[in-house]
Parts: sequence; structure tokens; C-alpha cells
Amino acid sequence: MSRTSEQDYQMSFTTGGLLLNESLTVARLHVEGEPWQQTVSRALEQSATSLPKTASNRRTLREISNRLRALTREERFFLLDEADRTDQQALLWLGTCRAYRFVREFAVEVIRERHLSYQMDLPLVSFDILFEAKAEWDEGLANLSSSTRQKLRQILFRMMREAGVLSNNNRIQLAILSPRLKAMIEEANPAELAIFPGILIGGV
Repeated sequence: MSRTSEQDYQMSFTTGGLLLNESLTVARLHVEGEPWQQTVSRALEQSATSLPKTASNRRTLREISNRLRALTREERFFLLDEADRTDQQALLWLGTCRAYRFVREFAVEVIRERHLSYQMDLPLVSFDILFEAKAEWDEGLANLSSSTRQKLRQILFRMMREAGVLSNNNRIQLAILSPRLKAMIEEANPAELAIFPGILIGGV
């Protein structure tokens, strides 16, 4: 999947949150090399989430697979075999930022910038400001209904709290990455460390 600025805005993260436990279950079900749709079908058959076998469950599993397949094979193995809970949260946040351009840009352009300027509170309106700025030149974003926008904002803030990026009262928290995970990300793409508040990039 492209991780460049040319990646389309895929705004389908309107269900659940970080979905950590469900993601671990799906990651264990995945057989390396098989199509992710096959993994989704198997997860649906085995009731990998607590949701009933409905379209909603399939949609949730599809979103989980979008995030997991954004991780490398090495990162998925680390997620299951070595990572503690904090690193698992960080890896799923990484996968989410790779899968959804808007989430990645929010992490870098809003959260990181506020953290660097010592503005540790993250008001809900910060989502609206970035969304409106992006929607000015992106027709897909501009066409989203206000109710969908509110749902996206709700889910994103829930996701960030579950990933440890925000506290329960929406204050930005310093990210904690194990040396192994930090090195893994640095080796693949050091710029991606920008999605983690307080993590230095190249000594900066």
C-alpha cells in the first residue's frame, strides 16, 4: 500500500476503535502469503470478534485486515511473538496510520505539532479544523455528511486513547517504544516515528 502523500483518503474507520484484541486474533489466523480476504472469511467463520455474524462484523474484520496488512511480515511476527501490550498498541497505531492517510496526517500535523509546542491538550475541534482544511481540495472528504464526520472524530479519539497516544481526558501522552520496535521502524522508514508523540527522529 502506498504511504505517500498521493494515497487516497480512505475514511472507513467508523467502527470499533483500535480493536487490539480482535486484531491479535485475526493476525494469528492469517497464513503468510494468503489473500487477506481469505483471512477475513476464516475469522468470520470462527467468530473472531464479539459481534454477531453480520455485515457489521464483516466490515470490522475488513478494517482490521487493512491495518494488519499495512504492517510488514516482520512487524506482524513481532506483534504476536515478542511485543508487550504497549508495543502491540504502538504497532496497531502504526498500521492504522499507514492504512488511513487522514489519521497519519492528523498524527503528524496536529498531535506532533501540538506536542512540540507544549500544547498537551487535544480539543475535539482540532479534528474539525484539519478535516475542513483537507476537504477544501479533496472532493471525497467534502462530500462526507456531518454525521459521518462526527462518527469519524469519535472513533479517532477513542482509537488514540486506546493506543496510548491520548490520556482519558484527551491530553497528549509521551509514546513509549521498546528499543527493538523503535529500531525496526527506523530501519524501515525513520519518518514514521513522527506519529509517536515525543519520539525523536534522527536526534531531532
